[in-house]
Formats: sequence, C-alpha cells, structure tokens
Amino acid sequence: MRTRAQESRAAIERLYITMRHLFMRGNYKPMGVSGESLISSLLVLRPEIYGLITESEKVELDGLLYVMERLPRGIEECRYVRLISREGYEHADFEILIPSKRRRNCYRVDKEQMFVEMTRGKSDVYDILTHLTFLYVEAEKIRFNSTDSKGRIHLNWKRLERIVEKEEQGEPFDKEAACSYLSHLTGRTFDEAQRAIRKFEASSNSNSLFSIVYHLGKLSMDESMHQIDREISFSATLRERIGHHVYGEMWAHNIKSILDENNLLHRPIHIISANLHSVLNTIYGHQALGLKDFEALEKIVQDISLGKKHNKAEQIITYARKHGHIDVPDLSGTNIGAQIIDTAKMTSSTLIPGVSLPKEDSKKPVIVVMDYAFGEQAYECFDELLKPFETGRQSIPLDVVSASIMGKAGILEGNKGDLMIPNSHVFEGTADNYPFKNQLRPADFDGYGLGVYEGPMITVLGTSLQNKDVLNYFLESSWKAIGLEMEGAHYQKALQAASKIRRSIRKNVKVLYAYYASDNPLMTGSTLASGSLGIEGVRPTYLITYKILEKLFG
Repeated sequence: MRTRAQESRAAIERLYITMRHLFMRGNYKPMGVSGESLISSLLVLRPEIYGLITESEKVELDGLLYVMERLPRGIEECRYVRLISREGYEHADFEILIPSKRRRNCYRVDKEQMFVEMTRGKSDVYDILTHLTFLYVEAEKIRFNSTDSKGRIHLNWKRLERIVEKEEQGEPFDKEAACSYLSHLTGRTFDEAQRAIRKFEASSNSNSLFSIVYHLGKLSMDESMHQIDREISFSATLRERIGHHVYGEMWAHNIKSILDENNLLHRPIHIISANLHSVLNTIYGHQALGLKDFEALEKIVQDISLGKKHNKAEQIITYARKHGHIDVPDLSGTNIGAQIIDTAKMTSSTLIPGVSLPKEDSKKPVIVVMDYAFGEQAYECFDELLKPFETGRQSIPLDVVSASIMGKAGILEGNKGDLMIPNSHVFEGTADNYPFKNQLRPADFDGYGLGVYEGPMITVLGTSLQNKDVLNYFLESSWKAIGLEMEGAHYQKALQAASKIRRSIRKNVKVLYAYYASDNPLMTGSTLASGSLGIEGVRPTYLITYKILEKLFG
C-alpha cells in the first residue's frame, strides 16, 4: 500500500506532466477533461498553502488572499486568461497591472480577457497554472453554496450582487449585512469572514473580498448554467521562446555591457543574489553614516523598513551614487533588477567595519548584486551571466571570484526567521543532487539569537505544491533535509557547468549559500499564506548579508 508521501509525489508528477502537455497543446478549459485532471491531482496533493481546498463547502480564505496577491487585480472577473511572452503589449495603451507579490506585467485587454506575461521560464507557467486551478476549485464551492439542490439561486447571492454593484458605484452599504451574506456563500463563520474582509482591505493588490467572491461565483454559474466556458491559452510566441534563455541572455548582456563601459570586466567580480537593499545599506550605511557594528546597522535599517520619519534611506543612496554604486534597471523582462558596486570609487578604506579594501585599484573587488530569481529562471540568468562577454570582436571571460546566494526558504525544523546553511541541494522529483563546499558555517552566526540549521535543502518545483506528507518524508528520511526553496539547485547547476565543464570562470570559485526562514510549512499558522515576516525579517536578512561580506573580504 502506498504511503501518503508516495501518493503526493505521484500527484506532483502528474500535475507537471499535465501542465507541460496543456502548454504544448496551446489551450484548455479549466472545467474540461484536461482541467479536471489538474484539479484531481491538486486535491490528492492537498498543498498546505491552500488549506481547506479539499473541503466541499468551506472556501479557503487565507489561501485566496495569498493567490490574489500573486495574480493581477481583476483576474477573477475574466473568463479568458492568456499567457504570453513579451510581445509588444508594453508599448500599447493598456494599463500595466503588476501583482504586488509576483512581479510580472499583466494587461486587462477587455472586460473578459486578461493577458499575463511569462518571462521567468517554466516555473512561472507552473506557478500561475497552479494558482488558477486553486481559484477554479474555490469558485465551484461558491457556486455550490449559492444555489439549492434544484439549482435555484439563493437570496444571499442576489443580495451580494447588489452589494458589489453599490461598491463599484462608490455607494455606501451595510458592511455587517454584507459580511453575513459572504459568510454563507463561503461556508465560513461570521468571525472568519470579517477577519478575511479586513485582510483583503489591507492588501494593496486585490479587489475587495465581496467582489472577488461574487465574480468567481458568477463565472462558475455562467459555465454551469449557460455553457459559457472559461478558458486558459498560451501564445505561440511563448511556446516558441520558453526554455531558450531569450530573456536571461538580454539581462546578462546588459549587466556585462555596463561592466565593460565602466572598465570593470578585468577586475575581480563577486556575484551576490539577494534583495536590492541589504547589500547597499550594509556597505554604504557603514561608509556614509560611520556605523561601527552590526547592531548599529540593524537599528538604522529597522527605521528604514518601518518608514519612520527622518530615516537614513535617502542619505545612504545619495552617498552610494557618488561612491561606486550603479543601478542596473531591468530592460529585458526578467523582472530581476541588479546593481554594480565599484569599490575603487570608495573613499573609505573599509568596506564594512573591520574589513579593509585592497590598496591597489586593480585588485579592488566589483560586486554585482542581482535581485531574487524565480525557480528555473535562476539557471537561465546565472548561466548567461557566467559566460564570457562577447563584443563581436573578442570574447572576454569574467574573473568571477565568488557567487553568494542569500534567499528566503521554508524551514522544516525551526521557526520563521531562523537560518539555514545548506551543504547540498536536492532537486525534487529527480535524483539530481548538488553537494558543494559552503564557505559559510553555522558558527558564523553564533550569538545573534537565531536558530541555525545545517544540511541538505530541497529545491522544489513550486512552493504552492508542498504538503506535510512530502515534507515530513524529506525531513525524517535519510535525506535529512533542513528546508525547501526554488532556486538553489538551478544556481548550483549553472555554477558547476561554468567552473567545472565550460571553464568560463575559475575552477575554485567560492560559493556561499544562506537562507532565512520565511515560513515553516509543517507548522499550522506558519505557512506562507499566514503572511510575511515583516520587521522580524530585518535581522536575518541583514545578518546573512553582513556575514557574506565579512567572509568574502575579511
């Protein structure tokens, strides 16, 4: 008899095979045979992030907010969703909708159609299809709760319809009565509905919960009662381009061109994948404000994070621009911003407290900081970045001394905000594994009050497809995994190819990996759907950044 973990792993495999098939086919109907195959696999898997997805009447409200913050505003109103490549819509007059938690360009073409740009590779496609499948499951529950056994529409549905009309016209309405209607249609208690309404109101990305529930239910009713089908399609250009590094190549060429323009290609280069504020604030916080230690830095960046009056963000960035900081805007469509830091332009003799810079300009390091990649996109972008710079006349290899990856990950043992120091990456669903020598050690983080765990990490196909059975298997089996994330194996694959096979960078390139826990998917109330770390994320984020810089240049 198969265990739940085996059933779940088989369901993940079926999901990806089905998605790849539908992608190649070009379109499908979510409530058709192909769509039902995705739904049945998702219901077998029961991902933690989608909470009550298997309940027949209760709508999963936290999961719904998580998904809506990663999809374009108003997608719940659209019968047709088309996934496209970058095809010129950015030059049209359509409003560009960018979800707050998953940056991608989206276009509301008309009342019924939403076009969504996919420039981050296959992981991007899998991610959005999984979220859309969840939405269709919840929409069916709303329809079920809105009609009786004979298919007659419930009074509460008609009342909600009037509430949504008033809301759209900016007219006042009785919020408690509206919450009561919503409570019935979502199968949740009045208290649960009220809490969810407040969470949606606080979200900068999504429409109100009243509007979302109404439009999801309406499209489901139209399909069930009037045979007006919903449809998801993929453009021919997207199917042609995906997997060919089109965007990664443009992105990497832009960075290397700027390095060339500033005569930096022959200097020692250190690549850091992180957010676009921590390296900047850590280095220039010390240089502009004379911060003497990590605790002083932490206080300054907490004020910046909280948006306090008279915080030092503007002072730091103004100083940085005059002392070697170059912003590299993303023009490629990857949605990965970058920065170049030329330490030869610094007037300070120390990079951070206690870390001196070389005296000769030719030996002073150049730091390339890239924002977080998404899934397989990490391989595409890193692989292209590590290749020599082709000018047409010559091929100039980059002197890449180190590659550091700082990221967010789900922790399997420990709490939100704790740290993970991997010694290998295992790619979920395959036997692919990438052991490596990590220059960072747990002892580097002693004395800061955070839990630190060392061991293998699982690079998963998607964070929204994990459940407790699979995660417990990785934790308790001989894999002894400490956490899960989406990019580690992809970065390592590119690094090993460039250093060991292609020899485009030095063979002994230093590798530094560290993650902080954005969630614990095994702990109820600590999944990604429970919300972000907020101010609690400042210490782990900046501590990892500080230690990476200390280790590289100390």
